[in-house]
Amino acid sequence: MKNAYVVSLALAAAFAATVPAAKAQSSILNASYDVSRELYKEINPRFVADWKTTTGETVKVDQSHGGSSKQASSVLHGLKADVVTMNQATDIDLLANGGLVAKDWRDKFPHNASPYTTISVFLVRKGNPKDVKDWKDLIRDDVQVIVPNPKTSGNGRYTYIAAWGNTLLKGGTDADARAFVTKLFENVPVLDGGGRGATTTFTQRDIGDVLVTFENEAILIGKELGPDKFDIVYPSTSVEAAPPVAIVETVVDKHDSRKLAEAYLTYLYSPPAQEVIAKQNFRPRDPGVRKEYAAKFPEIETFDVEKLIGPWSDVQKTHFASGGMFDELIAHKGQ
Repeated sequence: MKNAYVVSLALAAAFAATVPAAKAQSSILNASYDVSRELYKEINPRFVADWKTTTGETVKVDQSHGGSSKQASSVLHGLKADVVTMNQATDIDLLANGGLVAKDWRDKFPHNASPYTTISVFLVRKGNPKDVKDWKDLIRDDVQVIVPNPKTSGNGRYTYIAAWGNTLLKGGTDADARAFVTKLFENVPVLDGGGRGATTTFTQRDIGDVLVTFENEAILIGKELGPDKFDIVYPSTSVEAAPPVAIVETVVDKHDSRKLAEAYLTYLYSPPAQEVIAKQNFRPRDPGVRKEYAAKFPEIETFDVEKLIGPWSDVQKTHFASGGMFDELIAHKGQ
């Protein structure tokens, strides 16, 4: 992978030498999801420095953050992002179907264009006063759960799917899974638009007994707010989330920024970037870095959405499209 990365940058440098500087845009915009803010805040200047060393050029990477699906919609409706780094494949598929991203975007970068993974975990108040240990505890009458809206947040969508999949892994049927997820969302007092909003609701507004969020976000909260305030609970099973990346073809062609955009996304797979990914509490793809940080990421049973439940396109249509299953269970909430 490291050699491929070096070759990619060398090709990018060769390209840069043959194209007049005035033609190519010297900055790119990365439209990303809520809880990746700190990750790219650290990666971007490292890439900029690496690009400067390799090509002699000074470039800039700008960021835009929000709920993953909201970000995809913004790009679809005119946000001029050169690259997108979302937390779910369906958000990039939306752009592919809209003609902005290549249909075969999964084949453009390794691991189906996903440079790292994460899982959904529980964040509880210090000492775990409600004794929350697994998914079944989230449907108890005395427990309030904070989850972002699955309609606008990939974080929330993965929580929904993780709860559904846990039911199936424990021997339940789809009917059992639907009943379980319905009960879970009856315990959700507020649906924020994105993962960061849900974190604020739980940590600053002191609403809820459990925040279901990505592992990286849970670890970050503990570091930022202090280990004396919250505990992380790893459930018996979780979903493996593989946040994907893609180039926005229409934008890079207009900006003449393709080589810069390709090098930027390629850099995410390099050992230096993978090290940052691990430090920022995401699970790296690079085997060496993964081994180095093995103690940081407990091994639990995880499942692949498409292998257990079905293709993301079908999952999106069945569960999260307008009038889908999530709309139905929310409409009956409290009845």
